[in-house]
Amino acid sequence: MSFTRPTGKHRRPSRAVRVGANVAGIATLTAAGVVAGVAAPAFAASDDSQRPEDTGLSQAVVIGDVMAGNVDAQAETQRGIADEANARQQAETNAKRLAAEAKQRAEEAQRKLDEERAAKERAARDAERKRLGTFVSPLDSSYVSTSYKASSGLWSSGSHTGIDFHAETGTSVHAVGMGTIVEAGWGGAYGNNVVIQMADGTYTQYAHLSSIDVSVGQSVTPGQQIGLSGATGNVTGPHLHFEARTAPTYGSDIDPIAYLASHGVNV
Repeated sequence: MSFTRPTGKHRRPSRAVRVGANVAGIATLTAAGVVAGVAAPAFAASDDSQRPEDTGLSQAVVIGDVMAGNVDAQAETQRGIADEANARQQAETNAKRLAAEAKQRAEEAQRKLDEERAAKERAARDAERKRLGTFVSPLDSSYVSTSYKASSGLWSSGSHTGIDFHAETGTSVHAVGMGTIVEAGWGGAYGNNVVIQMADGTYTQYAHLSSIDVSVGQSVTPGQQIGLSGATGNVTGPHLHFEARTAPTYGSDIDPIAYLASHGVNV
């Protein structure tokens, strides 16, 4: 005797059939790029009689939510990395800018220092040239005691070939300008004397010295001490005999008062 299933009555699909359907649904989602393994433990955890019926749609929703969270987290991480990279690049850019500005300021400061130093050096050179081109009196705080061309039997030529400055023995005698020593020693009637070839080609003589501080060939500058006044040679007392000449030898004398005045020295 055979039994027939009543019409309209259907049995609930078996657990094996349901699980198979769910697995098929998950596989379909996996093929579309969704990793279904995240939700896999949920299918084996509960009994048919204690949980609602599983469907492929509910599993897809769960997996979609998980994957959406993962994508959001990954996107947030990538944004963080990008922000960090941008911040690092901005910091590097700022550091380079600051370094360039500091370098520019340092170069500007150095340029100003160089300009100031160059200006000081030029001023010093100009002052030195001016000093070297300056003429001074052969004696400080003195005066002419015997004039040029004064007549007397004391001089072999009959007249004075220079001027005499009042000076006690041991008074410092100076070169009147820049030049080179061409004679330094005994000069007969002139006693101890020094002759200087001046920078302009003229000559000056300093006679009757008690001592000489320079030697032939030595360069001298305006105001430099060349010896001490005295009373050596043909004299009646201590003084300085000063001559201006066109040549180093006797007889080439020119007016020493006019010579000094032409170089800005009034005696």
